[in-house]
Amino acid sequence: MADDKGKRDLRDRNKVSADDDYEVRFFALQNNITPEQVRELIREHGSDRATLTEAAKAMPTQ
Repeated sequence: MADDKGKRDLRDRNKVSADDDYEVRFFALQNNITPEQVRELIREHGSDRATLTEAAKAMPTQ
């Protein structure tokens, strides 16, 4: 069955949810950091994906 393009959810794709383990792990893998570091960045910078990506790039690599 084809996807119904008229049905849209209310999730904001520009934000990273600290409560969603899958989303935190995925963001961590994308940016080569740990999930704990992702949660720390969310606490420091908020949940905006672009801001978090820039902050993750500024982190020292391990």
